[in-house]
Amino acid sequence: MLERELAETLLARARAAAERAYAPYSNFPVGAAILTEDGTIFEGANIENASYPVTMCAERTAAGAAVFAGKREFRAVAVSAPRAPGATPCGACRQLLNEFKPARGELIVILDGPAGPEQMPFSALLPHAFGPRDLE
Repeated sequence: MLERELAETLLARARAAAERAYAPYSNFPVGAAILTEDGTIFEGANIENASYPVTMCAERTAAGAAVFAGKREFRAVAVSAPRAPGATPCGACRQLLNEFKPARGELIVILDGPAGPEQMPFSALLPHAFGPRDLE
């Protein structure tokens, strides 16, 4: 797990990102902050669309920014949904995050708990995951 101070920083960044969400249809803002292997933090928020299937989740928006910047390994992801504290990434986001989890060790998921950051291993959210190493 991460040091508490780092987890709090990531969660604060996810909360701030949620404030910048574009969620006019669901009124359900979500923010995410991804910590990459080199310590860089990338933020994202959900971006809805009138054609609902093309809506982007916060986690995928943050992951896209990280990947575009050349990052290929994520150490942690924090998620904040002000209307549903403790919300976890959806199934599509879990699969995308699985693509960039560390080759060694665990991707840490940080949720917005009632007493602050709640950390859990990603494998608890997506056990027996299929990913890039399965194709080798």
